[in-house]
Amino acid sequence: MREEILRISGVNPLKCMKCGKCTASCPAFEKMEYHPHQFVEMVQNNHITPLLESESQYYCMSCLVCEERCPRGVKPQKLIEAVQVLKLRASEGNRLKPQDVANRLDPSLPQQALMAAFRKYSR
Repeated sequence: MREEILRISGVNPLKCMKCGKCTASCPAFEKMEYHPHQFVEMVQNNHITPLLESESQYYCMSCLVCEERCPRGVKPQKLIEAVQVLKLRASEGNRLKPQDVANRLDPSLPQQALMAAFRKYSR
């Protein structure tokens, strides 16, 4: 699975120096079980199953702040999105359907997260 994630994302997690700047700038880190720098480390160490089972991947807003802040150009968001793609392929369907959105809305959730969810899960 690690090789598939690396192929989908095009990211080299070995470049990560674990500075934590990606996590420090992530607007959704408080809700995530695994933070952006932890995603990178877990992919690097081939601990993919916990990532697939975690809800953390769905809190990523695809704002790309983690990519902007990374001094090494690791792109954690692309790894998170690759994990999402693997999970979607395994379930052979979308996790979020447009008719389910109203029941799942959180008033504290930024509108950008809602738009990212539609973009990712409504294809």
